[in-house]
Amino acid sequence: MPNDLPELAVTGATGALGGMVARLLAEADVPQRLLARHTARMPHLPNTPVFATSYADREHAERALQGVKTLFMVSAAENPYRAQDQRTFIDAAKEAGVQHVVYTSFMGAAPHDVFTLGRDHWDTEEYIKANGLKYTFLRNCFYQDILPSFAGRDGVIRGPAADGKFAPVARSDVARSAARILTFPREHEDRIYTLTGPQAITMEQVAKILSRVTGEDITYHAESLDEAVESRRRAGASDWQAVAWATSYAAIATGELSQVSDDVALLTGVAPLSFEDHLLREE
Repeated sequence: MPNDLPELAVTGATGALGGMVARLLAEADVPQRLLARHTARMPHLPNTPVFATSYADREHAERALQGVKTLFMVSAAENPYRAQDQRTFIDAAKEAGVQHVVYTSFMGAAPHDVFTLGRDHWDTEEYIKANGLKYTFLRNCFYQDILPSFAGRDGVIRGPAADGKFAPVARSDVARSAARILTFPREHEDRIYTLTGPQAITMEQVAKILSRVTGEDITYHAESLDEAVESRRRAGASDWQAVAWATSYAAIATGELSQVSDDVALLTGVAPLSFEDHLLREE
C-alpha cells in the first residue's frame, strides 16, 4: 500500500454524520481517507482515497487502516452484534498501527444504561481504552434530526418518556465538533465530550415545537415501558429492537439525558442549534 496515503481515516462516509464530517474536512483541506461498506455511495471529494470495508471484516479493515494514525469511528448501525463487530474493528485498527480513535458514543454511556444500546457504546469505549489507544469519545444526545420521525401517521408521539427532559443535538453540530477535533487531534487525546443542544426539553415540548414549525397537529402520549415494548413487537420489531426503542424513551424519563453541555460551543466557537432553529433551517 502506498506510504503517502492520509494518516486520518473517516468511517461511515456514506452515512449522514460521516459524510458531513468528510465534507467539512475537505473544505478545510485536511487530508483524509474514507472508509465505508459501499464505495459507490462515497462522497466525491478531490484527492481523497476510498476503501470498502466493514467493521466485522478484520482482514479488509486492517489493510484499509495501514498507515492511519487517527481514526474517526462512527458507531455501527444498530444490530444485535454491534459491540462484537466494533471490537473486531478496533482489533484491526490496533494491528494496523492506529494510535488515536475518535469514537461517536452516546450520552451517559454506562454498563447498566437504561437505554440498552448505550451499553454497546460503553463496551466499545472500554475496549478502546483497554487496547492502549488514545481516545476521544463524543457522547452525543439523541439527534434532533430524527425527532420528527417519532410521530406516527396519526401525529402522535408514543413512548415511555413520562415528563423527563433531554437535550437533543443537531447532527450538524456533532459533525462540526468532530471536524474540529480531527483537524487538531492531539489537543483532544484522552478526552470525553458531551454533545447536546442548548436546552433540555420534554417530549411534550418536542410535539409542541413540531406543531408550531410544521403547522401539523402533533401530540405526545405517554406509555408505560411494557406498553411501548409490546406496541413495537406488534408492529413487527424483533425483541431487541422493541426493547431498544422503548428504553430510549425510558432513559429520558429517568433524567439521564437532561444535562445541557457547552462542549459544542467550546469545541467550535459557535453555540449549538436549538431544536426549533434546526427545524426552521431544514424548512
